[in-house]
Amino acid sequence: MRKLNLLGMLVILLAATSLFSQTSTWGEDYEAALKEANKDGKYLLLNFGGSDWCVWCKRLDGEVFSQDAFNTWAKDNLVLLMVDSPRAKKQDDKVVQQNNVLKRKYAIRGFPTIILLNPEGELAAQTGYQQGGPEKYVEHLKELIAKDQKS
Repeated sequence: MRKLNLLGMLVILLAATSLFSQTSTWGEDYEAALKEANKDGKYLLLNFGGSDWCVWCKRLDGEVFSQDAFNTWAKDNLVLLMVDSPRAKKQDDKVVQQNNVLKRKYAIRGFPTIILLNPEGELAAQTGYQQGGPEKYVEHLKELIAKDQKS
């Protein structure tokens, strides 16, 4: 009986944690993301990666993009677009075509590559994986945005 109560409390705790998580929404539609960024005056973060095979992409997601410290800041400052190149996961043909065009447009040579566009859709910065967790990554993005705003 005692084990059952502990198990029940654990299930409730896990459910509550997932309800209050600050997970950001990653879009897949480039044109819609551009419009949203422009309308809201936010930077557009394009995450070029291979979600089901790229080790460094998975690290960046696990260490940064899935963390509350990143998601809380991103919610107010960024529009997020996943430009995925999976090997096993099936994607809509329209998304595959769009992502291939974006990879050529921004000359993506490796994953993960992060492209920041300003609210007008112009290239602001390019970066990738950074060690140090979500707080350090947010500071890195803030520096890139501040540098773009000065130019």
